[in-house]
Amino acid sequence: MIGRRAWKATAAIAVFAGVLSVTALAGLPAKAEDPEWHHASALNGTPKYAADVPHFDYVNPDAPKAGSVRLASRGGFDTFNIVPPKGNIAPGIQNIYENLMEPSLDEDDISAQYGALADAVRFPDDYSWVEYRLNPEAKWHDGEPVTAEDVIWSFEKWIELNPQRKFYFQNVTSAETVDDGVVRFTFDTIGNRELPKIMGQLFILPKHWWEGTNEKGEKRDISKGSLETPLGSGQYRIKGFSPNRSVTYERVEDYWGKDLPIRVGTGNFDEIRYIVFLDDSVQFEAFKGDQYDYHVERSSSQWAKRYNFPAIEDGRVVKEVFPDKSSGVMQGFFLNLRRDKFRDPDVRRALNYAYDFETTNKIVSANLLKRVNSYYSGTELAASGLPEGKELEILEEVRDLRFRRKSSPRSSGTRLVAIHARSGPICVRQSTCSARRGTS
Repeated sequence: MIGRRAWKATAAIAVFAGVLSVTALAGLPAKAEDPEWHHASALNGTPKYAADVPHFDYVNPDAPKAGSVRLASRGGFDTFNIVPPKGNIAPGIQNIYENLMEPSLDEDDISAQYGALADAVRFPDDYSWVEYRLNPEAKWHDGEPVTAEDVIWSFEKWIELNPQRKFYFQNVTSAETVDDGVVRFTFDTIGNRELPKIMGQLFILPKHWWEGTNEKGEKRDISKGSLETPLGSGQYRIKGFSPNRSVTYERVEDYWGKDLPIRVGTGNFDEIRYIVFLDDSVQFEAFKGDQYDYHVERSSSQWAKRYNFPAIEDGRVVKEVFPDKSSGVMQGFFLNLRRDKFRDPDVRRALNYAYDFETTNKIVSANLLKRVNSYYSGTELAASGLPEGKELEILEEVRDLRFRRKSSPRSSGTRLVAIHARSGPICVRQSTCSARRGTS
């Protein structure tokens, strides 16, 4: 489901230090003064897949197109309009739309993007603008072509009606058609390698449909929520729905992009149905009763305690753990350093000593959690072992600052818990934790 939180989350612009690299398309001439067209781009590294690759490695190109899948969603929905920040967007609505560029699923480490509605991208060395060339085969579900006018109109409506998107696209000073099927976005800054990637994420909407009228002859209004079935260009269209209860998508048989490398082997279900729940307990009981097919468990204690129903025991439900090595894990208690009482590092250290992670993990979480000691825990960016090589060279330059790697205090029983609990007040009282810290 793409809810309001998911749309808002993309509003935080991250600036990466990696080098944006591209893979050139063979046989596409460019003017001497213009950058070359490319079929893919990446923030750091080289895109894995060439322009002529038949499909991506993680798919089965021969997977049958059949069947249905039932999924669950939380929170209800009352609109299919993804633009204004009003109401709750229907789960799965992203299946009917497309971006200019889309990521591969096995290159998160370099943030690679490949053509979807656009078949090529180019930008100068200073990243002062980016151009997208639309795929001439791209069509809306009514058969009308996707045009450069659709792209510019979509961009203008996003920044006009959605504050989060206006912030996300804040560096764009102009959007214009520079050639047949070619759109240019010009930026107010140079050297920002991520801006071409950001603009590739633009969801494109059909201008001709939104400026038309509905079945009642009423003019559509993209600034308002609506449960009228919208027109898209993606692999699926809406088949039916019941507001706040369920929505079903059906595969588009004549989907224009079925042979794109980024699409081959995907979109295999004939139908995708989302069932809406307002309560976690009710939702899980529905899963136990075979009302939907796939459940993501986010509670370690529930993972350990409530998966003992008959469908588990007879093999109809399969438990599986999928490690996330791309985005990592960051969960914890974050103190507001703008408050005076939390500015003292000894106060923060005292709270750390008072928190008994080991006992909490054992009693509440069935020992399934691991202590997080890095903002990049679970990824290759997390520090491990002793520094060496270039890392050691950098640290040698600031050796006089006396950096020291610290680990969180550990407890293994009641006595240590008591010691840690006493150490906290002592740290606060004496403004130091060196006198009496216990034995951790």
